[in-house]
Amino acid sequence: MSTKHRFGNLHTEWYNAIMENMRRKQQVISDVLSGSPAELAGLQRGDALLSINGEPVIDLIDYEHLTAGELVTLEILKKNGEQEIIELEKDDYEPLGLTFATSLMDKMRTCKNHCVFCFIDQMPKGGRSSLHVKDDDWRMSFVMGNYVTLTNLDERELDRVIRRRVSPLYISLHASDPAVRRAMMKNPHAGDILPQLKRLAEVGLRFHLQIVLCPGLNDGDVLRRSIDDMLALYPNAQSLAIVPVGLTRYREGLTPLRTFTPEEARALIAETEAKQREILSKLDTRFVFLADEWYTLANQTLPAYDDYEEFPQIENGVGLLRLFEGEMLEALEARKPLKKPKRFFMAGGTSAYSFFTESYKQLLPYNITIDTRAIINRFFGESVTVGGLVTGGDLVEQLKGEEFGRALLIPRAMLKADEELFLDGMSKAEAESALGTRIIPVATGEDLVEIVFTE
Repeated sequence: MSTKHRFGNLHTEWYNAIMENMRRKQQVISDVLSGSPAELAGLQRGDALLSINGEPVIDLIDYEHLTAGELVTLEILKKNGEQEIIELEKDDYEPLGLTFATSLMDKMRTCKNHCVFCFIDQMPKGGRSSLHVKDDDWRMSFVMGNYVTLTNLDERELDRVIRRRVSPLYISLHASDPAVRRAMMKNPHAGDILPQLKRLAEVGLRFHLQIVLCPGLNDGDVLRRSIDDMLALYPNAQSLAIVPVGLTRYREGLTPLRTFTPEEARALIAETEAKQREILSKLDTRFVFLADEWYTLANQTLPAYDDYEEFPQIENGVGLLRLFEGEMLEALEARKPLKKPKRFFMAGGTSAYSFFTESYKQLLPYNITIDTRAIINRFFGESVTVGGLVTGGDLVEQLKGEEFGRALLIPRAMLKADEELFLDGMSKAEAESALGTRIIPVATGEDLVEIVFTE
């Protein structure tokens, strides 16, 4: 249901200013879903949204929050210049059916930090242009799970986070020690993180945290303090991931840093697992989790599947390998061995090579063989070992002349999310032509089983 109230034509300077402001902020409706409450109310592409329930709409966060209820009042500027008040009645949380020029209904907020470990600062020239964009937008943290630092969050915006009940957020901590965090991020506002997190916790908002660990900067006692400070905010602070710093060969003019040694990785694993046991004895969680890279670097067996609990830090590569294997094994339970053997070839990064080589042996009773190859990262440098950062050029150069069986399988993360492009700009089709084989991206363990049984 809807009712409309017309306010006539606004052919004034004020009207023109509103129109310009709305278009500048990209609040013009770009599409209306067929059959939606918005279409039934007469909204059209090109109309501009001025307010919802009497409140201005800055971005998607405001829009989603204000349209969640059953009764919604929209202030609309029509394409013909008329202003309308439209009262809508719909189901609770039913979408209005409007889309806008950008997903955020606003410009993306970029990073104001100059972190000593920033991976984007270590990018070579060329490759995909999107790889050089530094975003640090708390709204994308809520919508997409991106990790943000909160350093560009002023008091007004923090109040809006609280008022809109934005939870959970994904926050890059790095260090709770203010001086250390300021030094690592080269931002005088970086030391405000603890008061910000405490304020979020006090009002019941939840957040997950990550630490990019750098030798000699935020490890040792600094790390221990960070863990304890975040534990004090539990359960609002829900989990904490520790990720090793990633360094490319393009660091000329940047702060000197080094990667961790296998011995340091083993020491960190021992200390962290002891801390996990201590926390688990008091809370119903291990709380702090190590990225898979620590175990592959230390040449140690990964924790068991259940030790990752609900996999809260999967985007940080925490439990990614165990989750993939678990999905594969679960999908295999419904399969019977093939009558004729099949062979595939799979290429990935160097860090997970041993894990996948062993894991894929579990396919042999099903008459399926997957030969594995670790691709050395020449594009970024050999210290970059994860599969998602392997480029098409390295793939082609190191696999030419191989026998691929039915197809070459690669991690889906090697390709851009919405296009079949590698990080260096090479397309999947170009790589297939150069190697003379089909390339099939694999996203999950279940995906792998479906591919090897049906291709």
